[in-house]
Amino acid sequence: MSDFKVHILGCGSALPTQRHLPTSQVVELRGKLYLVDCGEGTQRQIRCKGLSFEALTTIFITHHHGDHIFGLPGLLSSLSMLGRTRALTIIGPRGTKKLIEGMRTLFLDWIAFPLSVEEFDDRVPQQVFMDRSVVVRSVPLTHRIPCQGYVFEERVSERRVDKASCQFYGVPLAHYPALLRGEDWTNDEGEVIANARLTKQLAPARSYAMCTDTLYLPHLHELIKGVTLLYHEATFLRGSEERAKQTCHSTAYQAAEVAKAAGVGRLVIGHYSARHNKIEPFRSEAAEVFPNTIAADEGLTIEL
Repeated sequence: MSDFKVHILGCGSALPTQRHLPTSQVVELRGKLYLVDCGEGTQRQIRCKGLSFEALTTIFITHHHGDHIFGLPGLLSSLSMLGRTRALTIIGPRGTKKLIEGMRTLFLDWIAFPLSVEEFDDRVPQQVFMDRSVVVRSVPLTHRIPCQGYVFEERVSERRVDKASCQFYGVPLAHYPALLRGEDWTNDEGEVIANARLTKQLAPARSYAMCTDTLYLPHLHELIKGVTLLYHEATFLRGSEERAKQTCHSTAYQAAEVAKAAGVGRLVIGHYSARHNKIEPFRSEAAEVFPNTIAADEGLTIEL
């Protein structure tokens, strides 16, 4: 079973409907959870998916429109009531510190765990986070307010120790770090065992790009080239290009054009306008350009 997953908690746009919830996703990697946006209903969706609140390490905010952040105060409050003591980091574009400080002043000054907030210039692509499992970099988007997407890139070693081969040749555990540095092994008889016989090449690193609430950007593919999975907003269908431009959103067809230009593995579209009740027309439109397209829906889990 994959240890790199994307859980779609909400994939609607500004207005919650009977069909969709506002935007929220969980990126799961090696047992850690990274939340991207926190629309209304996020914490309930986390429970419905059976995900662990304790495994949540970092929250990434794309921008400060209500459908992407109105669930945040409730989630932070619940984490504190559940007894969280471990630090939590919130990352977002310009203005995020002011946003969170306002929330804390009004109704979150009592939370029991350390909360740190980091904001970055959303006009510049840059690394915004790194831990042992993932590197996250920002992707400048064009919306009505400061907005940035994120690329999650799995951290992998170039090679890993082949324990069976090492045991066969009698390689001690103390030499394993040298093997990972590319060194060979010389046994007591002076025989040199090549590193390639004692280590294995890992699979290529997987990656996920989340780009929501953005005007169609023909150059966007340059910043997300070759990702394993791309989420790109598809608020409107073809024929609504002018409306999309006015509101700084994209159509399903335009999302597919970005995916094709970027050479991504798969495309998942979402952030559907409340005027549409069915998601198949979005998938069909995008699939004309990029056949390997998935239409997001609440509760969907995508394994990378």
